[in-house]
Amino acid sequence: MSRIRGLFAALALLASLPLAAAGLEVQPVAEGVYAIVGEMDQRSPENLGNNATFGLVITAAGLVLVDPGGTRAGAGQLHALIRTLSDLPVVLVINTGGQDHRWLGNGYWKAQGARIVASEAAVADQHARARDQINALWQLVGEAGARGTEPVYADETFGEALDLELGGVRFELRHPGPAHTPGDSFVWLPDRGVVFTGDIVYVERMLGVGAQSHSGRWLEAFEALAALQPAHVVPGHGHATDLAQARADTYDYLRFLRAAVRELLDAGGGMEEVGGIDQSRFDYLAVSDQIAGRNAQQVYAELEFE
Repeated sequence: MSRIRGLFAALALLASLPLAAAGLEVQPVAEGVYAIVGEMDQRSPENLGNNATFGLVITAAGLVLVDPGGTRAGAGQLHALIRTLSDLPVVLVINTGGQDHRWLGNGYWKAQGARIVASEAAVADQHARARDQINALWQLVGEAGARGTEPVYADETFGEALDLELGGVRFELRHPGPAHTPGDSFVWLPDRGVVFTGDIVYVERMLGVGAQSHSGRWLEAFEALAALQPAHVVPGHGHATDLAQARADTYDYLRFLRAAVRELLDAGGGMEEVGGIDQSRFDYLAVSDQIAGRNAQQVYAELEFE
């Protein structure tokens, strides 16, 4: 009964929070598990690079943060929000990939004494793109927002899998292969039925296929987490949801785009024609007008050599 009262008290507290404060929204997912949902749009001085979804798990031994924020200042912004949920320290930070908001806040948490874990492939990608990412942040979030952001890498790495237990909560970290970035991983909480997907899943916002992405392997990575049949999916972008929406907004879009580009290639079409692919079925996704054409070009470049 006390646990139930505690849960209702926590929900009442969340209802009183300014949900859009600093562009971040707290979304309860399961007992002691939260999504912290950032803006859908580009990095900016206001969101400090936190234009993504992050995860928080409260355990008896401290807090686990899934992805640290996009800048040192952005990590501090996250911490201020986390303090409204728990006074416990963040003792473990998991980097789910090599995109800036998946790791460039590490320095802040390292200074707080947190342990940082990531896949080997993610750390390799972080090393490869650190300078470009930091330079871009100075342009996008401004000098004040980017100041103090330096590359800080994980204390502990893993190849394909790592199982952890903290404060009675089991965490299963899996790197199924490249997706949006080469080192993308998901974090499975089997006892809560929750999966934190990092950038393997986007919902409500169109995913981005970049030069570092592999759209074919991305489908395989999605299938690996879908096989768990999670009750709750905390995506890399967008609100926590169910597997059906995750599939519709990510998997179905990737399959559609690869099939459409393959059809164009098989017909002898060139790169200049990919803009003619009708992606209107997915216009409901945020930023689709900004990114759909670029996605098609990148998938064309990938399939041309598959």
